[in-house]
Amino acid sequence: MSRFLLFTVCVFLLSFDQPKLVKTKIADGITVSIPEDWRPMDQLDFTERYPSVRAPLGAYTNEERSIDFSVNISATRWADKDIELAQRFFKSGISNLFDRVEIINEGIVERKGKKFIFFEFESRVNGNREKEGQREPILKYSYIQYYLKGGQTLVFSFNCPRRERQAWEGTAKLMMESIKVK
Repeated sequence: MSRFLLFTVCVFLLSFDQPKLVKTKIADGITVSIPEDWRPMDQLDFTERYPSVRAPLGAYTNEERSIDFSVNISATRWADKDIELAQRFFKSGISNLFDRVEIINEGIVERKGKKFIFFEFESRVNGNREKEGQREPILKYSYIQYYLKGGQTLVFSFNCPRRERQAWEGTAKLMMESIKVK
């Protein structure tokens, strides 16, 4: 009886660790559940942190602007049948973006009849010792998921400082599992 009580108390306490997620429409046919207190990024937020020629379909951040989730359409075009080849291509691309990458988990997962490529990893971008304010390395935890659909690639990306990984890892996975694409 005491083990059951201890288990119940632990489950109850752990339920407070994760923020409440709300279903959010990103674009026509794309929804994802995000923390209810997050806000859409404005154009300045996004271009400051994620320089790209393409505007995202949707981008959200927490109040401190330290944790982000975005949805983009990749410039790369893949046929749905080439998912294994695309997975190797995207892994190589991730490795080239950072000075160091430690893959935590990767693969292809099927949810509701749709296949997603995913990468969960920690990354490091070395600082620049010659520039004041840029000397420290940037350490991140990321969970990126790709969906190939009709020659387009949707990219779902969650990022937070590595020091906050333990607090946000579960939420990142729940968000990725909540993605619905028509």
